[in-house]
Order: sequence, then structure tokens, then C-alpha cells
Amino acid sequence: MTDLLDHLRTAVGDAHVLTADPDVAAYVVDWTGMYAGRALAVVRPGSTAEVAAVVAACHEAGVAIVPQGGNTGLVGGGVPDASGEAVVLSLGRMRTVRAVDPVAGTITVDAGVVLADVHAAAADAGRLFPMSLGSEGSCTIGGNLATNAGGTAVLRYGMTRELVLGLEVVLPDGRVWDGLRGLRKDNTGYDLTQLFVGSEGTLGVITGAVLRLFPATPRHATAWVAVASVEAAVSLLGVAQSRAGAHLSTFEIANRQAVDLVLAHLPGATDPLAEPSDWYVLVELAGAATEEGLDDALEAILGEGVEAGLVADAAIAGSPAQRSALWALREGISEAQKVEGATLKHDVTLPIADLAAWATAMAPVLEEVLPGVRPVTYGHVGDGNLHYNVSAPVLDGKGRDAELLAAAPDLSRAIYDSVAAGHGSISAEHGLGRSKAVAGSSYKSGVEVDLMRAVKHALDPRGLMNPGVLLP
Repeated sequence: MTDLLDHLRTAVGDAHVLTADPDVAAYVVDWTGMYAGRALAVVRPGSTAEVAAVVAACHEAGVAIVPQGGNTGLVGGGVPDASGEAVVLSLGRMRTVRAVDPVAGTITVDAGVVLADVHAAAADAGRLFPMSLGSEGSCTIGGNLATNAGGTAVLRYGMTRELVLGLEVVLPDGRVWDGLRGLRKDNTGYDLTQLFVGSEGTLGVITGAVLRLFPATPRHATAWVAVASVEAAVSLLGVAQSRAGAHLSTFEIANRQAVDLVLAHLPGATDPLAEPSDWYVLVELAGAATEEGLDDALEAILGEGVEAGLVADAAIAGSPAQRSALWALREGISEAQKVEGATLKHDVTLPIADLAAWATAMAPVLEEVLPGVRPVTYGHVGDGNLHYNVSAPVLDGKGRDAELLAAAPDLSRAIYDSVAAGHGSISAEHGLGRSKAVAGSSYKSGVEVDLMRAVKHALDPRGLMNPGVLLP
């Protein structure tokens, strides 16, 4: 492989081909710490031309490529396997905002631009890029697109695939497809842009994107609401949709177990309500600077919720600082659970009407598999997506991580079987990665898997793009 490494150094510069263990360590372990591998090298191109040169060299040498953005994924999709034979292609140096067009409502960016920087560039132009994730300070647009990321604004704005108009992609043989067209209408054949969104780096390397922008929504009305059950939360969602309409931008849910983890491990976190509740909802309405009535609409939602017996208590944010504190209770859950110890992450979606019955029925099933197991449930009730995570039982104040990991296959199978029986999906917004590749295929029809394999073979016949991810 010496010749390949020499070609890669020529393409991107010696400083951007990393091979020493200390240099590559951060690139071969995923954010959860559950998935780790080895790499022949980590290559850090600085332009689309350099990406194309790297991919072409690897294609000629028959060496696999693992595209990587901010490495914030939760399913092992951005790290190599244990063979040490793959090249990790990090897009972290490609951070140029190429153009912003506030009139057309578009922003064109490199794939390595961090999501928070897209937010800032849009805001500077008086516009909004609405995708909002807990990892937005480090995740990149390329990774968001490759996994079809969701987040807390899907209820109003949709998934990533609904926020992209065009892509630039380096194909598995090193050719570049320039699809950076910001057109709202282009009815000239197969939608190649959507083919690559959600493909998890298995069909090519996304290097640039044209994204949709929206009118800014600087006014917010936000509340942290105690509800008795998932059923009550779903009913309150109906009230909120009727009262607020398009202004309803967020409707998140969390169980008490999740909130307790945040209160225990997030510095400065405080419980905004006097009495604990089994479940909580974070509700937010958003509007333009000139819009009035958001506070009144939120109070009307809560008032109707109280009268209907859906709302036990609520804390309304009276300032930006209070709003940030309420959001921290929701966005700090994943980090707090990581601090607590081993965790099994499940990202499921079901018909909204079935969420309550499913969540109620699932807990006792898991208790039978592993007594004392702790479901940490939170997510996006507004689009039917629950992060149904599982933490280890606790004995004498310590988590029994080994028992959780030993029971992991049975716990996950119970969850996936139940989701499939309810006509849901075992991956709502995180992708399949390595962790769910086998399960993803087993819960799809043979026809669906055949179609996916046909697409993969047509674009990547040598199977060099992120092997082992998405399709086993």
C-alpha cells in the first residue's frame, strides 16, 4: 500500500495523510464509543478536486473508503471496521460557505461546513436554516445529508431530504457529478439528489450542497409541560396543532428517567417544576419578528390542556435564558446518558396514534429480558419518532454495564420485532450504519432489499464505498 499512500500524499499534501495511531485515534471510534476500528490512513482533502483524486486512487488500488463528517453518528456508520485496510476520508477541512441567496432562499456550502455555521450564515442574511440537532456545533452538512438527519424541527420543516435542492458528489470511480442546481422545479428524470441523501456514504461522497432557506423566526413562545403519559402528550399535540397551526415548530417528549440523567450530569441544570412527572413535553411556537400572539396561543394550548386533564403543570420561558434552560433539559439527554455508562440506542418511528400503546407495552417486555433495565425515552412526538434508549440496571449505586451488553441482542430484537409488528421503522433519523445493517435488511421485504442492492451495484460495483454500512 506504499504506492497508494504516496499517491494520497501527492493529492492532498503530507500533512493531511495521517497514519500514526495517535493521529488517527479520534477518527476510528464513533461518538458513542461502541464502534471502533482501524484504518490504513485518514485522509483530509481540502477541495472537491482533492476528494476526487483520493477516491480515484483508492478505486484503482481496490481500497475501501469510509467517508466521515463530524463523526457524531450513533450507529457506527462513519468509522472503519477492524481490518485496518480502509481509508477514512474526513471532509472536515472543506468548510466554505460558497454562496447565499436570500431572495431565492438558498445557501450553497461545502460538505464539511458545521451545521451551526450554516445557521450563522443564514442568520447573517436574515434567513433561517431550520435543521436543529443537539450535535449542531460539531456535526457537518455532509453527514446530515448522508444520514438524512432529522432533529427537533421536523414537525414544521421536514427531514434533511426536504431541505436540499442540489448536490455535488464524487462517485466511487472518482468522477464528479455536479448537481448544484438550486431549482425548485426540475422534472427531467430520476431525482439523483434524493438518491444520495440517506445513502450513508455507500454510493459516493457528498462534497457540496444547495440547501433551502426560510424566513427567520426570531420570536418564540416556549414551555416545559408535565403530562401523565405518552397518550396525554399525543392528545396535547392535537390541541397544539389546532391552536397554533404552522407556528408549532417543536413538540418534544422525555420521560422522567431521561430528565433525571440530565439533572444529575449536566452542570447548572435545574428542574423548572415543583413536582416530578412521569413524562414531559417541550412545546415551542416560532414566528417572524412582526408576528404577535404567540404567547397567547401557547397559553391557550396549555389552558385547554389543563381543562382536558392532559397538563399537570407547566413552566413558560419568560426570557431567552429561560428558553435556553428548558431546551438544555431536552438536548442534554444524549450526553447525560453517555456519562451514565453503557447504553443501547434505538431510534424508532411508529404511527403517532400508536405511540402511547407501544411505549406502554414495551417496558414490561424489556423488564422480562433484563430485570431492572432502565428505558430512557425521549424524542419527537410530533413526527412519531422516539429515541427508545436503554441504560443498565443499577446495583449499589453502580450501573451493571456488562449485563446490559450481554442482553443487548435480546433487548434490541424485542424492540425491533415490536416496531415491525406495528408497521414502524427501526431507524427514524439516525440511519442504519454498522449497528443496524443486518437488522435493517431482515425487516425489509426481499424486493426492497433487491432494489437497494441493485442501486448499490450499479454505482459501486466493486463495493468500495463504506462496506458493511447500511447493507450487510
